[in-house]
Amino acid sequence: RRCRLRVLDMTGLQDDDADRGPEGMSLWSGTVALAKACIEVSKHQSECLKRGSKRRKGPSGTSAAPQPLGVEVRADLFVNGTSFGVLRDALQTGAAGPLRLKCRDFHAEELSVAGTVSLLESLEPAGVRRVDLRFNNLGLAGLCAVLPHLARFTHLLSLKLPYSNVDVRRLLAGTDAGLRRLAAQLGGLPCLKELNLGSSRLSGKLRQLLGDLRAPLESLELAFCYLLPGDLAFLSQSLHAPALRKLDLSGHDFSENLFQPLRRLLEETSASLLHLDLMECRLTDARLEALLPALCRCSRLRCLGLFGNPLSTPGLKTLLRRTVVLPDLRLVVYPYPVDCYSPEPPRPPSASGRLFEDAVDEERFAAVSAELRRMLVSSGRADAVWTASLCRHGALDYFAL
Repeated sequence: RRCRLRVLDMTGLQDDDADRGPEGMSLWSGTVALAKACIEVSKHQSECLKRGSKRRKGPSGTSAAPQPLGVEVRADLFVNGTSFGVLRDALQTGAAGPLRLKCRDFHAEELSVAGTVSLLESLEPAGVRRVDLRFNNLGLAGLCAVLPHLARFTHLLSLKLPYSNVDVRRLLAGTDAGLRRLAAQLGGLPCLKELNLGSSRLSGKLRQLLGDLRAPLESLELAFCYLLPGDLAFLSQSLHAPALRKLDLSGHDFSENLFQPLRRLLEETSASLLHLDLMECRLTDARLEALLPALCRCSRLRCLGLFGNPLSTPGLKTLLRRTVVLPDLRLVVYPYPVDCYSPEPPRPPSASGRLFEDAVDEERFAAVSAELRRMLVSSGRADAVWTASLCRHGALDYFAL
């Protein structure tokens, strides 16, 4: 018997890592190439079947040509406005074609509501574990229009909706009703474990949004969400806190009234937390030192992101000495120390208080980096990586935890 390929698994072959060499293929270009291949193979098969059908015509009429068995192609897909058309055509022709695209992780960027819904409806439901819709400017109404189409993905584990242009602070008619619909739609995803609502302004509404979820989240990304103390208090008391493995609260001001709720939240997540991001949070040396007791209770912590905070070299050394006891802490992304900046930066700090990299005194910073490395080695933690580069951090993912 002849062997025939039934399944081709291409998931994870492409990546968008900044360190990828020029010969590498991005997820976007890989998606385009795969979609074009599906369309071309389908056309080629149709032509072959037509020719075969003509050859098999006899006196009694036409005999049906045998349909070749198709190949299921499993892949992660990344689409934007430029590649929308070719992927849509590939998904629509692939249902009956020789190459059937089966998506695992679906990423869509800068698409309309109609375009997003069209592609979601074209995906085979089985096997979809992540939907990532970013920079789509959907707004609350758009999200409420899109999310009902996720209900068919019964094993969806991860939903990322950053930069969706949701702002609950706007006094618009229908906002409360929209939030209730959105919460109900999130609650209709029974397997959901990861949720990213980054850069949506959710002040005071976290309880309402997460209240309908049936099971605890393990990854929650709420960067730049303008949260209030009550939001963090709710999270601390919720079913999610003891289950969280990844938590991103970057972009919040923890120098004032959010500090105590943060400390309480870290205490509640300490048994499970593996990855914590507190980037651009106005954490000074004193604030970070006050947070260290709660931080050091997170005994399973693997990654800590502190980039963009106004910490000094002595503050970083204190952080290293205190956290070196965390056995699994392998990656710390720290900020350029404030004492490593040139006296006259060429540009002023941003509104968030973050200084720009081009103002760094490279020689001074290299000396600090070398000193931190020596401290790690002398503490028996040569395995740990302390870096001011975000490249490694960007590659970390919930599914890799």
